[in-house]
Amino acid sequence: MFNDIGALELVALVVLAVLVFGPDKLPKVIQDISGFIRKIRDFSESAKHDIRSELGPEFKDFEFEDLNPKTFIRKQLTENEDLKEIRSSFDLKKEINDVADAVNGREPDVSVPAVPAAVGGTSRAEGHGGGSAGGGPDLLKKGDKPVHGDRPPFDADAT
Repeated sequence: MFNDIGALELVALVVLAVLVFGPDKLPKVIQDISGFIRKIRDFSESAKHDIRSELGPEFKDFEFEDLNPKTFIRKQLTENEDLKEIRSSFDLKKEINDVADAVNGREPDVSVPAVPAAVGGTSRAEGHGGGSAGGGPDLLKKGDKPVHGDRPPFDADAT
């Protein structure tokens, strides 16, 4: 509940409580607050028990924490075998490096930087007509000259 409170903040809260309630009333206030928290916990546990009994035996293992979207997604990602296989075969760093190399105009396997992308780019006229082995435009090769009115290539490092 109070995972992010540091020692200095806790000391400040204690000093503030002593100043507000006084040293003689502080134990009674702490006792009242702890009793109130205990009643809330009992109420929530009985509500959870009632909901589980109403849902039936199919939902015996149902956890209310799973209703939190982050928890639900985390649980699905860790327990689903198909997703584990996909995650193990997908290398995010390699994919990001390939995209960065393509944006910067470098060959994906070359570790030495090539000519920056701002020097020249594939023109639109060449990009649609030219092709690579896959039949589409070869985005990693530089064009000779940009067509008049063509936008300069986007440089992600410049922004």
